[in-house]
Amino acid sequence: MYTETMDCGYSYHSQPFQTGFPEGMSNYLFRFQTEGSCEALVDGRMQRIDAGDLLLFKPGDAYVLNMTNLQSGQDITDTAISSGDYYIMCRGPWLDEWWSRKDRPQRVKVVADERWLSIWQALILEKRRFLEEDLELADYLLRSLCLGLDRAIKTQSVLQGKSFIATRMKNFIDEHAGEAFTIQMVADHVGLSVSRTVHLFKECYGMTIIQYTQNVRLSMAAERIKFSRMTLEHIAETCGFGSYSYFFRVFRQKHGISPAAYRDAQR
Repeated sequence: MYTETMDCGYSYHSQPFQTGFPEGMSNYLFRFQTEGSCEALVDGRMQRIDAGDLLLFKPGDAYVLNMTNLQSGQDITDTAISSGDYYIMCRGPWLDEWWSRKDRPQRVKVVADERWLSIWQALILEKRRFLEEDLELADYLLRSLCLGLDRAIKTQSVLQGKSFIATRMKNFIDEHAGEAFTIQMVADHVGLSVSRTVHLFKECYGMTIIQYTQNVRLSMAAERIKFSRMTLEHIAETCGFGSYSYFFRVFRQKHGISPAAYRDAQR
């Protein structure tokens, strides 16, 4: 095989914790912070790691991870913490070649994307199989993950500050548009107040969160009306509209015809 996944998983720490290889890694290590904060040795010094930070270490790099309550400034032995992350330790000739293609920072900010996160999750499940691990499948999954991370880094390299946070809001809405959610949930996702969340989204995208969410839901509904046999009531429900009467009203306002007439026109 061209790659070997030695260990991977999702970890959540609510208590002080320390680990690492200060003498240097013997393999590649990728770590993506999903929530909370911690500290890690990056570029020769301990740095704060927040949600959205992707860490990339190659063989020979020193690695130290320190879980502590960064807001309180207390010693890690004195206080509980909160930190969640995906991690993977791997090696192989394909990884050596992939790494050599470009200069890779040890730390880079990216927006979580369900496409490469789902590959990461599939690798975790493959390592946990009760039956023997499928090494060929794990090989292809790992390579797909590496290429997905490259795309995420390239896509987000131009996003800084406000734009990065607004993109995280947008991705949250895109992923949860079919469900009932509140602006408070969006604000909690990016760690801002509701007021700041509302103003920042409007500043970056020129529309309110409610307007954007409604547009996403209407696009989902239009696709399902055209390409599925779901009832219009079921479409309204699964696209996040609270009632069919509300769905009927906003759909006709956008398209000029009722959902039923839109379906007939598509046929």
